[in-house]
Amino acid sequence: MIWLGAGLGAVYLPILRAWASKDLEYQAYALIEAANSETRVLLPGAMATGTTGFFWAVAAEYNFVRDGWLGALTLSFIVVYLVCLPLLGFGLRRARLAVLIARRDGKTDELADVLADRVPIVFGTILVLSVPFMAWLAIFKPF
Repeated sequence: MIWLGAGLGAVYLPILRAWASKDLEYQAYALIEAANSETRVLLPGAMATGTTGFFWAVAAEYNFVRDGWLGALTLSFIVVYLVCLPLLGFGLRRARLAVLIARRDGKTDELADVLADRVPIVFGTILVLSVPFMAWLAIFKPF
C-alpha cells in the first residue's frame, strides 16, 4: 500500500502542477515526469497491492460472498484499477506524445489543446480518493 501511495503521489502531484501552471514548457516537463512515474512506480504499486491483498484474503480464509466488505473491496479495486488506471495512463501518454511532437515541430497550438484535456486530472483524482475508501473497507470491515 505504501508503494501504491508513493506512485499516486509521484503521478498526481506533477499532474496538478502541470494544470496549475500557464507555462507550456513547464507543463510539458511535469506531464512527462508524471507519465514516467506512472509506468515506473504507480503500475507496479497497484499490481503489488492487488496481489498481496488477494493472498491476504485467501490466507485469512475470507469469503467473497459471505463477507460483503471483501466483495465491495474487490469490486472497487476492479473498477478503479482496471478502468481508471488505464484511462489515466492513456491520457498521460497522449499528453507526453503531444509534448514530444510539439518540441520537434515547434507547434504549440495542438499542445495547448491536449493540455486542456482533463482526463488525467479526473482519473487521478478518482484514484487518489479511492485509496482511503478501500483502506477503510479493509480495516473496519463495515458489513
